[in-house]
Amino acid sequence: MNIEFNKNEDVNKQLVYELKTKLKKIYLGGGEKNAAKQKEKGKLLARERIAYLIDKDSNFLEIGAFTADGMYNEQGGCPSAGVVCGIGYVSGRQCMIVANDATVKAGAWFPMTAKKNLRAQEIAMENRLPVIYLVDSAGVYLPMQDEIFPDKEHFGRMFRNNAIMSSEGIVQISAIMGACVAGGAYLPIMSDEAMIVDKTGSVFLAGSYLVKSAIGEEVDNETLGGATTHCEISGVTDYKHPNDQACLDSIKNIMSMLGAPENAGFDRITAVKPKEKEEELYGIFPENRDKPYEMMDVINRLVDGSEFEEYKQGYGQSIVCGLGRIDGWAVGIVANQRKVVKSKKGEMQFGGVIYSDSADKASRFIMNCNQKKIPLVFLQDVTGFMVGSRSEHGGIIKDGAKMVNAVANSVVPKFTIVLGNSYGAGNYAMCGKAYDPRLIYAWPTAKIAVMGGSQAAKTLLQIQQASLKASGEVITPEKEAGLLKEITDKYDSQTTPYYAASRLWVDGIIDPLETRKVISMGIEAANQSPITKKFNVGVIQT
Repeated sequence: MNIEFNKNEDVNKQLVYELKTKLKKIYLGGGEKNAAKQKEKGKLLARERIAYLIDKDSNFLEIGAFTADGMYNEQGGCPSAGVVCGIGYVSGRQCMIVANDATVKAGAWFPMTAKKNLRAQEIAMENRLPVIYLVDSAGVYLPMQDEIFPDKEHFGRMFRNNAIMSSEGIVQISAIMGACVAGGAYLPIMSDEAMIVDKTGSVFLAGSYLVKSAIGEEVDNETLGGATTHCEISGVTDYKHPNDQACLDSIKNIMSMLGAPENAGFDRITAVKPKEKEEELYGIFPENRDKPYEMMDVINRLVDGSEFEEYKQGYGQSIVCGLGRIDGWAVGIVANQRKVVKSKKGEMQFGGVIYSDSADKASRFIMNCNQKKIPLVFLQDVTGFMVGSRSEHGGIIKDGAKMVNAVANSVVPKFTIVLGNSYGAGNYAMCGKAYDPRLIYAWPTAKIAVMGGSQAAKTLLQIQQASLKASGEVITPEKEAGLLKEITDKYDSQTTPYYAASRLWVDGIIDPLETRKVISMGIEAANQSPITKKFNVGVIQT
């Protein structure tokens, strides 16, 4: 192994260590003091509930662990947006699990909590996954109600989705394991079945304080909306359980009796590991986002047996396309080539840049995968489309539009992994969040922005300099350097994978060695949702 490989390996392993350290902190939720309060009530914590519910030694793919990371500091923070979501296996059945974390502001809903819950529901709806809600929430965080209550993608959309999923035959089971207040009370009761834990679970449209202030009635919360009230008087809930464990056992039992899901028919054979060592990804992937590397070295460490059927190998070389298998599943891979290549016309092409010929090739390959019913995997390390008069005269916008069209109209499931750069329209053409990937995850090396940091900073500096000069200010070289550093630092802080993950631009950040697991679990989920929409790209820009 060379010095470059060893340096990359050290840097990337350090980034993965930092990722795992940050996750450990997030897993503590609202902290030990708040956790102890939940334990005193005889309750399991949100992550303990999930661990008890899912099958032993099975995979759990968390969605949005970093949601709201670094946000809501004035409110004391909101780790994981106060809710734990993910795809897990319960009684052998893959499902979406959504568990409120009562250690974080009593499980109250912040704006990002709504966004995360809606993302979990979206994944469940796209893949027809059963949903299990473990409810323990004080409802909307009132000081921020204007950012969470009335709009289309706010709190109310949850219940609309409950109703839509029910009408489409997607199973929803709810467990009321703590508070369940106001509008939030509709979520479990709009599920197919609702169970409640005695003495700790309660559900009502208005709690005892609000009832007293509204109508003058004095009543305690247990009488108002406890397990006995709703299981024996109102009939609102369906099952009463003495504790969390019994409640979760009941869910496992119901899940074991579900009828088999429909099959979308994606091809899978017995999985084999890549022949090339996956661990070598750490050494292959450069520590510097500007350095070139051979994308095939990455692909050969992700696909089964390191076998890859490359499409149009000698044409449009700045994008690599081809067929392979990941954990047994057939996939079509679209990946940015990061080394400098020379076209057969003699043109030198920069790595990570999309040229007309590569956009043309990728569009055709994406359409072919739709024709063959093969899921698509996008490996992003893209700096954007080629610019300049030569590209413009060659119709780069037209070819880029063709690729965006093919991606947008694809009906096969799409999965995106952001390995490195994800800049500008390259993010769009390579199936960024706006293009409905079933799952989108980032490596710790990812950078997501409208353009690279140095280009953006210089552009922003020119704008700021023009503004200062207009107001008569003299800009010394020292002041210019200071301004450039300030702009660069701010811009770079907004391009990190953590900034993206906190806002749910990606579903999470993963160790590169988890890439195969994410894609495999994603296709397994998608295989439960047969394709019903006909593939039609509309007008193609020729």
